[in-house]
Amino acid sequence: MLDLPPGYTLVPLREHGDAFVHGCAIASDTGAGALVWVRRYDLVEFAVVLEPDEPLLSARRAFFAGMNAAADAIAAHCPPEREVTFDWPDAILFDGGLLGGARLGWPADCAEDEVPAWLVFGIMLRAADMAHVEQVQAAAGVSLLSEGFEMADTDTIIGSFARHLMTAFDLWNERGFETIARDYLARLPSRKAGERRRIDLSGDLLITPPTGSGPPERASLVDALAKAAWYDPQARGPKLG
Repeated sequence: MLDLPPGYTLVPLREHGDAFVHGCAIASDTGAGALVWVRRYDLVEFAVVLEPDEPLLSARRAFFAGMNAAADAIAAHCPPEREVTFDWPDAILFDGGLLGGARLGWPADCAEDEVPAWLVFGIMLRAADMAHVEQVQAAAGVSLLSEGFEMADTDTIIGSFARHLMTAFDLWNERGFETIARDYLARLPSRKAGERRRIDLSGDLLITPPTGSGPPERASLVDALAKAAWYDPQARGPKLG
């Protein structure tokens, strides 16, 4: 069983369950701290229910706290001198290979200026080569076990994530969101030397070119989350290659 810190309630699912979908379905009943976990050997899959205290427009920035917590948890258990990075906004890479990603859900009827009753942050990481994927395809993917993690680490990462998430929200409350944004952007590779990047109130990424001329380029968080470019819905797992 997972080792979760106080404040979390474990909701286990069988291997055919979907942690993110189930988390969104039960969020209004369970409240904050419910952590849905799918027991699978080939995936680390879980989702946590959050209860924000600000309007949906800005509350979605909790996504970045979740991404930081996931990266910190992976980094805490990975072999030395390996790198955890992001691909905007939701893909998690390990030494440049796609390891998994995150999703964010909220009530469909919540307006941008209303405080949502809940948010659900879900994570999916490839733990081992997926059984239904052909060997040639699987060779192009990155998994925890193929990258030197121990089998015991796959469950430990979830408990570590839960602790890092609490720390991230504490930092946000004490020092402001800029602390969260800075840590996230540090793991998001720059496209050009000298460009300036920031995350605005709505969670969008703003990139100012090195010359500083012209308006910054805007990358929408909501649009990117809707695409979930890292996720293969047919395989119900991270894309390969």
